[in-house]
Amino acid sequence: MTAKNGRRVFCAILLISCMAFSQTAAEKAAEDSASKWLGLVDAGDYAVSWDQAAQFFKNAVSKEDWKDKIKAVRGPLGKINSRKLKSATYKTTLPGAPDGQYVVIQYDSSFEHKTSAVETVTPMMDKDGQWRVSGYFIR
Repeated sequence: MTAKNGRRVFCAILLISCMAFSQTAAEKAAEDSASKWLGLVDAGDYAVSWDQAAQFFKNAVSKEDWKDKIKAVRGPLGKINSRKLKSATYKTTLPGAPDGQYVVIQYDSSFEHKTSAVETVTPMMDKDGQWRVSGYFIR
């Protein structure tokens, strides 16, 4: 291997390492954002959860509709008993959403009246550079 080829290999490895680090850092920042946001939902602070959601989320559902819908979904489940991170996957494209930076996070969750559920929270990098929740689903 020539010195020039060795430098190319080193640069390629360095670039791949930096990309992996940035995605891991992005996943961690998105997980922190999701956790804080879920705390609001768990506490029944639905209006505040809407206030702190991504602009994409706010454009998709009004604050009043969000409060009604999340109350109808979460209310019957009762209090959260446990939530364990199942996966966090960095993505740049999602169906029905503009290209951007997203982390699709899934939790194995247990509620007072539903012992086994999967919560999916999708933070996105908002235009101001902050990770904010753009989607939330329970099944």
